[in-house]
Order: sequence, then C-alpha cells, then structure tokens
Amino acid sequence: MEINRKKIIKKYKDMKNLKLAYIWAILVLVVGVGCEDVLDTEASDAFAEDLIYSDPDQVERLVYPVYNSTESWGLNKFQWWSRRFNIEVGSFEARFNFNDLDQLRLRAGWTPSNVGVLGEKWSNYWSYIRSANEFLDKIDASEAMQTDPDRVNLLKAEMKFLRANIYTKLIKYYGGVPILENALGLDDNFDLVRNSYEECVDFIVRELDEAAAILPESRPASEFGRATKLSALAVKSRTLLYAASILHDPSTAPNGPLYDYSKSTKWQDAADAAKAIIDIVGARDLIPVADATEYHNLFLSPNQDILFARAFSSAYYDFGTDANSLWNQTQAPSGYGGWALSSPTHNFALLYNMADGTSTSEGGYDPANPNENRELRYYADLNYNGAQFRGRDIQYYLSEDVDAQPHGLDSPQGLGNTGHSSKTGYNIRKFQDESVGLTDVSPNRPYILYRLAEVYLNYAEAQYHLGQEDIARQFVSKVSTRALQPAITSSGAELLEDIKRERRVELAFEGHNFFDERRWMNEDHLGFDVKGLKWTMAADGTVSNQEYTVVNRPWFERQYYLPIPASEVEKAPSMVQNDGY
Repeated sequence: MEINRKKIIKKYKDMKNLKLAYIWAILVLVVGVGCEDVLDTEASDAFAEDLIYSDPDQVERLVYPVYNSTESWGLNKFQWWSRRFNIEVGSFEARFNFNDLDQLRLRAGWTPSNVGVLGEKWSNYWSYIRSANEFLDKIDASEAMQTDPDRVNLLKAEMKFLRANIYTKLIKYYGGVPILENALGLDDNFDLVRNSYEECVDFIVRELDEAAAILPESRPASEFGRATKLSALAVKSRTLLYAASILHDPSTAPNGPLYDYSKSTKWQDAADAAKAIIDIVGARDLIPVADATEYHNLFLSPNQDILFARAFSSAYYDFGTDANSLWNQTQAPSGYGGWALSSPTHNFALLYNMADGTSTSEGGYDPANPNENRELRYYADLNYNGAQFRGRDIQYYLSEDVDAQPHGLDSPQGLGNTGHSSKTGYNIRKFQDESVGLTDVSPNRPYILYRLAEVYLNYAEAQYHLGQEDIARQFVSKVSTRALQPAITSSGAELLEDIKRERRVELAFEGHNFFDERRWMNEDHLGFDVKGLKWTMAADGTVSNQEYTVVNRPWFERQYYLPIPASEVEKAPSMVQNDGY
C-alpha cells in the first residue's frame, strides 16, 4: 500500500505541475493582450478560470498554445540539439552530421530508458492532450459558449482537430495508446491501460469527422496556419493510409491489438478519405512550375496546395520566429557559417531520376558527374558540390596540392566550423530562403505539415491496393508531371515502387520517410550503409569524387515502434511495454 500511495502522490504532483505550467501559460497570454484589454476586465480580485471561460477572446487564446503540438523545423523544441534538426536524420534521407553523434540512438539501439532526442516525445504529446482535454471538459458549459456559440464551437472544433492530430503522432511512434477524452483528476485511476491501435484510429477518425463538419473550408490570409476542413480531412487521409499499411496487418510482426488494423475495408477507407479532399479541390492539377527555382519557391510562402502548415507568428507560437530563422543556418554548408546538421545520404540522392525520367540505375547516369542532367527536384532539394548557393559555388572538395589549389570553402579544411562540413557531400537546399540572411527571419516561410501532393500520393497508393491501377497512375502522374517528369505508365509491383519513389522524392525532408519506410516494412531503407561522396580537386583544377561508406546504420526489429518510457511503465504497471523492450 505504501508503494501505491507514493505513486499516487507522485502522479498528483506531476498533474499539479502540469496545471501550474498551464496556468502560467495563460497568464503570459493574458498579459500579452495589452493594457486596454486588462483594464476592460470586470474582475478585480484575480486571475479566475471562470473569467477566462466567460470571454470568447480569452477562450481563443487558450487554443493558441496547443498549436505548438503541430511541431516545426526542430524535432524537439525542449532540447538544444533537436531544436535544430528533424526526423530526417533518422530516415533513409539523411544522417546527423556533427561529430558522428548518434542523436536518435539508431546505431546503439533504443531502450525503454534511452531513445536519444526522441525521449521527450511521450511526455510532450500528453501535456498537450491534457491542455486540450481541460478545454474540452469546460467549454460546453462556459459562459463564452452561451455568449457566442458559433465562434466558440469553431474554437472547440480546432481543439478537437489538434487533439486528433496529436493522437496520430502518438500511434505512429508507439502503436496503441490510452484514449483520454477528459483531463484526469486526483480521484481518477492513473494506472492507465493502452487502447488497441484500431480503437485509436477509430477515435481519431471520429474526432476529425466532427471537427471537419464545423471547420471552414478556407481561411483568410491573416489566419494562415489555423485549422480548416481540408486540414482535418488531410490528417484523416494520412491516418487511414498508415493504418492500412503492411506494418499493421495482423500477419506481420509485431502483431496483436496494440499494432493491428484488421478492417476488411481498410484500403477503401483510405481511398475514400483522400477522395473527399480531391472532390473538394476538383482533382485540379498541382501548382505548375517551369524549373527547379519555381519548384523550390513553393516551399517559401503560403499557396493553395498547402492544406495545413505551421505559420510563424508570435501571436500563435511560443518558439516560432527563432525556429524559423534557424533552418537556414542549421542546414546550410559550413563555409557559409551553416551548421549542416542533416546531411542527405548519397543513397537517397540516387533516388532522384535523370531529367528524362530514367533512374540512376539505368545507362544515363554518370557516377563521375552525378549532378548532371538530373530531375528538377534534385536541384531544388539538394545542395551538392558545385551548386550555386548564396552567391558562390559550393565547395566540398579537398585539394591534392594546396600550393596549386586551395581546399574547398565547405570542406573539412575550409571556412566556418569545419566539424560541420558535410560527410556525405550533400546538404539540404529545400526550405532554404536565400532572400534573407543566414540568421534572419523568413517572414512568410511555412513549415508544411499536409499538402495536396501528399493526398494525391495517398490516393494513388490506396487505389493500387484496391486493384485500380488506372486511377493510381493518374494521380501519381499528377505529382511526377508537375516536376516535369514523364507520366507514370508502369503496372503491377513496378507501379507500387514508382508510387513509393514519387513519395520519397516529392515529400523529401518533410517528416514522412522515417514513418513510410517503417509502415512499408522496407528494412533495406531502415538498416543500411550510409553512403557519401568524397570530392577531390587535382592540381590542374579538375574535380573528381569517390563513393564511400560514411557509417553503418544497423536495424533492430523492435524499432518499428518506440518503447513506452520506462518511467511510465513503472508508474502505471498496466501500461504494457512494446514488443522487444
């Protein structure tokens, strides 16, 4: 009994600390509204919760902090390192570049006590769910709801959307998790039980359907970054596509209620979810581009293809402008003063086609000149040796004779902090805004979370699995032809691989690949030798490259999912640990 009593006390303290943090966040928001707003309030005694819930303006300010749950350029804003790179460093796309640190512990292997910089995901997501639940517990009976029901019901729909989006993140990382629709009180049972994966998906879909019925189809420019009907439907589309994937088939391991999705209609449901968006937008073509520059610019400002994005405004976000400005610095080559933290792998670079649509495994690719005649997304997404960037060519090469030719400015003997020089011969160009300084704020650049190209790829993948190859080709071709690649004409297993390649390349560095390779159970892209290019300049000025292995990334079967943190299992013994941990 004494042990249980200590656990309950600790739970209460944790809950109390969360509550205090929540109240402090509201205080900051209230103070930030200005003197006139404060003077207009009728209460003179204090900061009363019922006062906040009596005023629709204050209720709206309760929603703003929960938008932080959508995340941003950084993997975890609460940690110094992972504020400055994202999940791409744990995917087929890239590796963490500085000092060969194993930030995600993919080489060391995850344990319940240590998953590297992913370690705070669990607690961070649940803190946001608690904030959402407190809001949803109180909003229906609030004075604000009686005062302005239309406006407050819209805010309620936003909060339900945000909560569902958080749950989508949780089940991608952990499988089935407890479904909490109310904030826990002191008298509630804290020894929580995980719901099944399928129950979680059903809950998410129900929440999103309810939110989509109320949210507006579009927002004015001043509200860019706020949830819309299309946002909710996009989250639903991704959730159902993931659920239908082979990782969640009962025939694959790990299996059981925490991981399985057994509905016979799963691919039709995924197709229907994507089709709901396609019908609203009229199956229109994606925004056309003429070249790599125009394609690159699609990621630097709001546009009609974006269905939901994190906008960088101090009105909504507590870490927005700093995180926004850092992407330029943290991903630029070292010779520019950049930190180059996420180095794209040569393995991934080889997935980009040639300009004529042939792959790099076919005859048109020249390993001695890997940057010639590639598809436009290669030039838009990647910085490579010789690329023009911020007024000069990128120089990853080392010189064979420094008396004849100096080392390259971005090489291990170049400028800046040379410990940040790319070990793979690539840096990320996508999202780089050259119109502002390396450490300046890019005022309009969004962090894109859901966009129309993804929905078309979702639809193509679902229709392929339904045997509707004509429809699959039609919608994957909308993505490939916008990038000035040929329409997809393949069939059978080759068509599925073409859909996957388009997804990898089109959605590069947007946080998809880490999860896509897992849901496809493609272990060749989960454990592999990370390849790079070493560039050398000869005394006569000619430049050559050599492919080499930068590091080996092993694969552990248990790492389809993160472990539930050991501290959580200790506090709640009924919280079953994930397989393999």
